[in-house]
Amino acid sequence: MNIKKNDTVLVISGKDKGKRGKVLVAMPKTEMVIVEGVNIQTKHAKAKQQIPAEIRKQEGPIHVSNVMYYDSKAKAPTRIGYKIVSGRKKRVSKKTGQVID
Repeated sequence: MNIKKNDTVLVISGKDKGKRGKVLVAMPKTEMVIVEGVNIQTKHAKAKQQIPAEIRKQEGPIHVSNVMYYDSKAKAPTRIGYKIVSGRKKRVSKKTGQVID
């Protein structure tokens, strides 16, 4: 999975197409990511002894194929490639050729 936590991504398909946000959680086993401000869902929380019942809005997971890494230097979405730099595998922006990590 090319997308990692704290990456800025652009949603390229679905109801939130065109929105940009930071990845809060990356789940590589299920190939899902949770992006800040994208795929907002309502959750109904039951009342507890001290806390009243409430309707919470929170981000839901979206598939990693529906997001694309947003390169802040190029100010555009880009694909990610890999290069060996000083003996370590690094992520590289396909548009600018800059090392991401």
